[in-house]
Amino acid sequence: MDSQAQLSDTIASQCERRLSDCGIRPTGQRVRIAVLLLSAPQHLSAEQILDSLRAAGARVSKATVYNTLNLFAERGLIRQLSVDGSRAWFDSNVDAHYHFHDLTSGALIDVPVPDVEFSRLPPPPPGTEVAGIDVVIRLRKKA
Repeated sequence: MDSQAQLSDTIASQCERRLSDCGIRPTGQRVRIAVLLLSAPQHLSAEQILDSLRAAGARVSKATVYNTLNLFAERGLIRQLSVDGSRAWFDSNVDAHYHFHDLTSGALIDVPVPDVEFSRLPPPPPGTEVAGIDVVIRLRKKA
């Protein structure tokens, strides 16, 4: 077995363990999706994941991809983002952070929490508490 195949097997084994740790049964299709999405910090749409899997020869349905991504998000393995209302993005970085959104390319870029400051938040309605803050900073080329 060459070193590339060994690395691929190692990544797949790590993904299987992560799925199991989140209470997700690691089926072949789920592991392939996990390997694709969790191999690096990134933001991918379901369509990008489906296209990549099919380009690699995997036979997988759109419904399977969506169902798997929704399961991963529900179990805290990834974060689902709604940035512009046109599609959902799936973020492999589940640590607290914000995003730049490049309006031209559509790319999302992580912004560390300490790089953004809030001087004041409005008080939440009675009986509620702030569970999190999502910030998307939209970018465009200077005119």
